[in-house]
Parts: sequence; structure tokens; C-alpha cells
Amino acid sequence: MIVVAGEALIDLVPQGPGALAELKPALGGGPYNTAVALGRLGSPTAFCSRTSYDAFGEALLDALREAGVDVTAVQRGAEPTTLAVATIGADGSAAYSFYVDGTADRLFSAPAALPAGTRAVSFGTCSLVLEPGASAYEDLMRRASAQGLFTALDPNIRTGLIPDPDAYRARFRSWLPSVSLLKLSEEDALWLGGTPRDWLDAGPSAVVITQGGDGLTAFTRDGGVHSVPGEKVDVVDTIGAGDTVNAALLHGLATRDALSAEGLAGLGPHGWTDLLRLAARAAAITCSRAGAQPPYASELF
Repeated sequence: MIVVAGEALIDLVPQGPGALAELKPALGGGPYNTAVALGRLGSPTAFCSRTSYDAFGEALLDALREAGVDVTAVQRGAEPTTLAVATIGADGSAAYSFYVDGTADRLFSAPAALPAGTRAVSFGTCSLVLEPGASAYEDLMRRASAQGLFTALDPNIRTGLIPDPDAYRARFRSWLPSVSLLKLSEEDALWLGGTPRDWLDAGPSAVVITQGGDGLTAFTRDGGVHSVPGEKVDVVDTIGAGDTVNAALLHGLATRDALSAEGLAGLGPHGWTDLLRLAARAAAITCSRAGAQPPYASELF
């Protein structure tokens, strides 16, 4: 079982050019998209979060169930669902503004225990920024790591939600001893500062950096550097692409029985190349359609 911990929200996606274009609600949130993608790929997956009882919250849970994701660890609340208004660039890239005050996911509390059979826990995005939930997710990350579970982190930086960048960077560094696999976009890596070697020395067994259409590169503790190019596709938008990479990496590692430091070390050049190619192919499919619509296993294998 892979547990994905973090926020679920609604993306409001423009359906045309201009500031007043019609906005269409779409299910989203980095961890949420990762959970859906894992479920569609066929990995046993559970979602650990807090969602609203409102119509958006019900729709979010329905789609998780449809993807085969276990939602018994999802907490509920009467507060509204977080909203993220997307702006789509000419190249399909997405930027966001958030409506987060008083929303349900911010009041997440760390569960006493994870679902039975948990092998890995994935964290990221807004859930590690917005208090008081951020501290609860951070506590869960540290506990999962202390229990010997594989932990994955994709900070997925949203600068508009970070009032003190230096404090966040310091907090990010404090997480690294509890992280097995760190995945960053090229933009996130630049914003955070440091190098893959710096991050590896702080804790993770591997660091994967995504470079948009140029592909992905994995850096490992033994000094290995493994790269694959991106897959060419007509990009509709990039919403959910990085989240799909997270899911494909975790799914690929699970199928190789490599959800451990030893498993990552044993992949070797061919194993890393195959894993990164899977992630690149999955992300390309997501980019080829509107919104966060990750592929099913039948589209990849």
C-alpha cells in the first residue's frame, strides 16, 4: 500500500484567453493528483487528508474511489474546499492563485496510525505550507520515516503561499533526513537553492529533477546521474504533469520491490533509465489533455 498524504482542492481552469475567461472546476491538488494517478496505474493506494462535506469535497472523494483509491483515512469537515485559480501560459504551463482561508484541508490532524500494509508515504505541495495542517503532515512524515517506511517528497513550490521564503527553505532542509526520494521541478530546485549533492548528503537516497519537455534526471548517492529525454507531445496544459511523475516513480519502484534505500541503490543504470522513461511517458500523456488527467495502466503498458 502506498499512502499519499496532502491536500485535495478544486482547480478553476480558464476555458479561453483573457482574465475573464470562463472558469471550469477541475479536481486537483498535487497529492490528490498523485493518488489518482497511482490508483489508475494499479498500485494499491490510500489517501490521507481532510476534505469538506460540500459538493466539491464529495466530488473529490468520488473520483478517488473511482480510481480505486482507499479513502478510509480521509478526515471530513464542514469548512469549504480550497480553490486554486489557474492561469495557463502560451506554452501550456500553469500558474495559480489560491483561496485557502478557513478551508477544510488546513485542519488536518496526523492519524495515530497509517493503513495496514503501508510501504511508502508521499508528501507535498500546499499541505506542507498551510498551518496548522502543515505541522501535522510534517509530524506524519517524521513518524513514517522513523518506522522505516519509504517516504517521497515533492515540495511543488507555490510561492504565493510562502510569506517567508528563507524560513520555508530552512524547514525544507529539516525534512530531508526523513525523506527517501526527493523529486523537484527544475524551477523548484532553483528557488530552493543548493545542489542534488547537497540534498543527497542531507538524507534522501535519490533526487529526481524534472525539466519539462527536456526530460528527467536522477541523482543517486553513489554518484550516479541518469537522464532521459522528454516524450514529444502536443501540450494542452501541464496541470498534473509533475504529480503524474511522482505516481509513476512510486508505481515503478513498487513493481520492482524497490521501495527502500537498498532498492534504490540496486536499480543500476538500466533500472533508473526504465523508471524515468515510464515517468516521462506518463507525464506526456497527462500534458496531452486538459487538466490533471493522468493515464491508466492500459495506456502505458
